[in-house]
Amino acid sequence: MSEILDLSHVRLGDRPLVVCDIDDVVLHFVAPFQDFLRGEGHELRPRSFRLTGNIVSVETQTALEPVQVRGLIEAFFEAQENWQIPTEFVVQTLQTLSEDADVVFLTAMPPRYRDHRRRLLDQIGLTFPLIASEEPKGPIMQRLHAGRPLPSVFIDDMAHNLHSVRDHVAECLVLHMMPDSPLHLLAPKPDEGIARAMDWAHAAGLIYTHIQSKAA
Repeated sequence: MSEILDLSHVRLGDRPLVVCDIDDVVLHFVAPFQDFLRGEGHELRPRSFRLTGNIVSVETQTALEPVQVRGLIEAFFEAQENWQIPTEFVVQTLQTLSEDADVVFLTAMPPRYRDHRRRLLDQIGLTFPLIASEEPKGPIMQRLHAGRPLPSVFIDDMAHNLHSVRDHVAECLVLHMMPDSPLHLLAPKPDEGIARAMDWAHAAGLIYTHIQSKAA
């Protein structure tokens, strides 16, 4: 059954909207998760763009079962405040963007770990509204923006999330941002026409250009 998603805590003003993914966009995920796995006696060996089948026991050299992988991911989310750190320049960039746009975080994780992530984001000065959901991101972005005649931007590292938002929100700037990791090198590529932001400085330039073009 689909979760009931409450967006009542997100209050938007009469200005552009920037919606941003968290893992490996705002906070490092793959690198600290690899460190976490090593502490548990496991290792990530990327052979495809998925965690199941690619996490092996160091002792037995066998791949973990899906239920074990899910348990490790949830344990990492439980302990994320001890492991995850912000990506370079994200704090300064989003704080500057928030002077001209509403910034909202949309993270693909079980909602029960929302409070853990909220505390972590608050600690590093990113106090913008946070939505934690495992539902498709396009319909959520559509509900947030609600057809307003204002510029909108969506940033994510996953092609399927970018495609989902593109298909649900007209004229939204969808930006692909991902880390330089062995796992992400195996990721599906976004469709043609979806811009790649190499880092947060590059993303800021693309976002301001988009906002200004819509205001002209």
